[in-house]
Amino acid sequence: MSALTEAITTATEGLIPEEGITMSSPANLKYTKDHEWARLEGDVATVGITQHAQERLGDLVFVELPDVGKRFEKGAPAAVVESVKAASDVYAPVTGKVVEVNAALSDKPETINEDAYGDGWIFVIEAEEPEQLNELLDPDAYAELLEDEDH
Repeated sequence: MSALTEAITTATEGLIPEEGITMSSPANLKYTKDHEWARLEGDVATVGITQHAQERLGDLVFVELPDVGKRFEKGAPAAVVESVKAASDVYAPVTGKVVEVNAALSDKPETINEDAYGDGWIFVIEAEEPEQLNELLDPDAYAELLEDEDH
């Protein structure tokens, strides 16, 4: 179990989801089992945490961004999000080099809570092995993962 999944599970034990919360995931994104999303543009992926993850973590108070130019292996911790409930790693969805970070999150981490799939992106990574992008989950597979976790 990833640190993010574990933090989500720990933070939400015994809680019943509020009525009206939807687990819809944008169709133009790919997802990881660790609750990150990736918007693909060629061999480059913009990465953030999913709506599900940010809802479960609660109000984010700090984001530790990776250094631009740093290389990560697929599945390695690349960033950290910290909420009032827990701190969680954000994993690189592919092996590659960070080419951009969302520096605005340093001053306003709550942007992730407000717009997880838009202005709340965390970093951009250039894939060394673009075929790894094909291993990410499509929205339907991610929805199944969420359903399985809730049962």
